[in-house]
Amino acid sequence: MSAETEEIPKAEGPTRRVRADAQRNLVTLLDAAKHVFAEAGTEAPVRDIAERAGVGVGTVYRHFPTRADLIAAVFAYEIDACADAADRIAAEHPPFAALSLWMGEFVKLASTKRGLAQALHSGDPAYDFMPVKRQQRLFPAFRTLFEAAVTSGEIRGDVSADDFLNAAATLCASAGDRPDQARGLVMLLVDGLRCK
Repeated sequence: MSAETEEIPKAEGPTRRVRADAQRNLVTLLDAAKHVFAEAGTEAPVRDIAERAGVGVGTVYRHFPTRADLIAAVFAYEIDACADAADRIAAEHPPFAALSLWMGEFVKLASTKRGLAQALHSGDPAYDFMPVKRQQRLFPAFRTLFEAAVTSGEIRGDVSADDFLNAAATLCASAGDRPDQARGLVMLLVDGLRCK
C-alpha cells in the first residue's frame, strides 16, 4: 500500500483502500453529518450536510447512496472513535482516571445514538451490523481499561466489565434527551467501582 492510500473500514466491517485525501474528505463528511443530525435530526436535507462539509450533494450520494447508509456510517464512525480513544486515554492517565474519562466518551456516544435511535431501530438492513460492531469495538476497549483498573487495585474485581458497560448504556437510555443527567448517573456508577 502506498503512502497516499490507506485502508478504512466500511460501516459493515470490510475494508477498502482509499487515498489519504479521500479519507480526509470522508471524515469531514461524517463529522458534518453527525453535527447536522444532532442539530436537525436524521431527516435533515442532504444539501445541509454537503454544505457543512464543503462538498457537493453528489459527493454525499457517491459515498452514501441512501440516507440509511449515511446514518449507519456516522454511528459506526462514532463507535470507532470511542473505541480508539481508549488507548490514547490509557497512555495519558492512571487506570481509574482513564476508565472514568473513557466512560465520558461512552456517554457522548450514547447521546449520539439517542439522536439516531429512531432510524437505528427502524428495521432497515443497513443497521444490521450495529450489534456486532458494538461487541467487536466497544467491549474490548472497555475491558482493557477495566482490567487495568482492577489490576492496579483501584476498583473492585467482583464486577463483570461487560455487565458494567451494559448497565451504563441502560442508564444513558433512561436519561432520554438529557445528556448531562446521563453523564451524572454513569459517573455515580463508575464511582461505585472504587475500592473503599
